[in-house]
Amino acid sequence: MSLRARVDRIVNGPAGQGFIMGVILFNAVVLGLETSATVMARVGPLILFLDGLCLAIFVAEIAAKLFARDLRFFRDGWNIFDLVVVGIALMPATQGLSVLRALRILRLLRIVSVTPRLRRVVEGFLSALPGMASVFLLMGIIFYIFAVMATKLFAGSFPEWFGDLGNSAYSLFQIMTLESWSMGIVRPVMQEFPHAWLFFVPFILVTTFAVMNLVVGLIVNSMQEAHQEEETAATEAYRDQMLARLTAIEEMLVRQSDRRN
Repeated sequence: MSLRARVDRIVNGPAGQGFIMGVILFNAVVLGLETSATVMARVGPLILFLDGLCLAIFVAEIAAKLFARDLRFFRDGWNIFDLVVVGIALMPATQGLSVLRALRILRLLRIVSVTPRLRRVVEGFLSALPGMASVFLLMGIIFYIFAVMATKLFAGSFPEWFGDLGNSAYSLFQIMTLESWSMGIVRPVMQEFPHAWLFFVPFILVTTFAVMNLVVGLIVNSMQEAHQEEETAATEAYRDQMLARLTAIEEMLVRQSDRRN
């Protein structure tokens, strides 16, 4: 076995991935402790050292993968994701780039790339985006229609909620999320417009229950398809492996038969 193959086996094997997962979780705890002024006052240098050590491990992992797989490293989107997350942490956090120091917590997202179940969730979500775009377009049209109607109907009496198109859209978004929608907005409006429920109830039924359920359904369906594709790929790989073994056994038997003859 070549050196590259051995490095790839170590880094991408169960033990290597388990170690990296532990480092990711440990680094997340360290970054959380950095937000405590009390902890930093007592053991600040130790916390910074541990954070730097975790970053060094991540850099070493990326370097090992690049060495093991060469340009094949960039064929896997998750490898590119890891490279970007680690690269952000390496950028100098000075002056205008000081916000990058806060972005170090993005390293926790690497737990997704080393956990197959989480990768399946993210892949399912990404594959659902094209279908979700149509749903969001439909929702945008519905919002625009209802926002224009709300502005025309309630702007005079409730300018803080429906004074213009922007305020109306924001108020309707709050109603869609069911955040203080009844006592906060709808009931005060109904005190002056008793039949306003004829406007708000259909809006809630269409957006909160109908359209959002479409989004959830698309995501679930995409996750199921991703899971089926993964199972199919695993089955085909196992079949190819068994066929290769049977072929090797058949060739060995043929050679033994030829020797006897």
